[in-house]
Amino acid sequence: MRKFLSLLSSILLTISISSAQGYVQSDVAILETGNIVPGAERIWNDWPEHDFGLLSAQGVAVVANQSSLVGGRHLVDTLLASGVKVTVIFCPEHGFRGDAAAGAHVADGIDEKTGIPIVSLYGNNKKPTPEQLRKYHVDLIIFDLQDVGCRFYTYISTLHYVLEAAAENNLCFYLLDRPNPNSRYVDGPVLEEKYKSFVGMHPGVPVVYGMTIGEYAQMIIGEKWVASAKDFKIDIFPIQNYTHDSIYMLPVPPSPNLRTPQAIALYPSLCFFEGTTISVGRGTPYPFEIIGNSYKLDLRNEPFPNRLQLDYLIDMYKHTPTGKFFLKKNNFFEKLAGTARLRSQLEKGVTEEDIRASWEPGLAQFKVIRSKYLIYP
Repeated sequence: MRKFLSLLSSILLTISISSAQGYVQSDVAILETGNIVPGAERIWNDWPEHDFGLLSAQGVAVVANQSSLVGGRHLVDTLLASGVKVTVIFCPEHGFRGDAAAGAHVADGIDEKTGIPIVSLYGNNKKPTPEQLRKYHVDLIIFDLQDVGCRFYTYISTLHYVLEAAAENNLCFYLLDRPNPNSRYVDGPVLEEKYKSFVGMHPGVPVVYGMTIGEYAQMIIGEKWVASAKDFKIDIFPIQNYTHDSIYMLPVPPSPNLRTPQAIALYPSLCFFEGTTISVGRGTPYPFEIIGNSYKLDLRNEPFPNRLQLDYLIDMYKHTPTGKFFLKKNNFFEKLAGTARLRSQLEKGVTEEDIRASWEPGLAQFKVIRSKYLIYP
């Protein structure tokens, strides 16, 4: 064990510097984050505090993608180097390497570098099955995904299903917590039961929920949103030097079209357009930074919002040419909003102030629930 910890000491408490897909984090950005240390960076230092059991586990499943880094090294590589028996990798939307387009089929496969089987949790198979868990001799799951704090970002839906699988099969569950780059506010309409889907699984949760993925996991379990959650407990490796007001620049893009801090900050406000005929810049160098059709908005230099920017949606709706359909008829807009009310409000020309007022009762109820599960100030 001592040799193992010594081997890893050189890569502990470091932050990856990456220019992948134009996403750049500098030394200045690291200083601005206040030396925030994600849970994955702390896992080995915190070993004595946890009944970790990794080295004796028969099989370890890792839920991970390109964001799952320990320093500049992938979590899977770090675990293998330490002698941990990683037997299977479960990957979310966008795949293990994070290069699949939104909504694209993600196939099972083999990781070329390690030879470990990869099982997709996006598509028909969203939840690890008992057969898969037996096949790969899994008795412990490590979950490490970078969330962006929006209800329709599907990594929290993957979290739900993996937690449920762990609870139902009596598996140990370790979550390596990571900062939420949109944690400084709570806003938007809350999800109604009728509109539950993979882009929104938990009724009562607003679009922007202001929690880390570790805090959110505690809420899923505490509110009994997963089956067999009565006596189910998870081990969370917390973030160091973090508050919900922290400014944190992600070291790598969490998904293919969130390439910059600006896109991540605008994503909660702009993803509504995925349920409309308006482009959010996919296929351009600036996805989720520009939107438009014949009327365009360039948001690349907008300040980071401290609330959901509803004016983009209202403005674009007003400028859509007469006769051009704006909101799609496939109900995807309702699934993103979590309600049919927002569509109705747009069509009736309800003011932004009144739309926001209609959110307040749901937000107040959620904030009471949220407060029970916060780990960070």
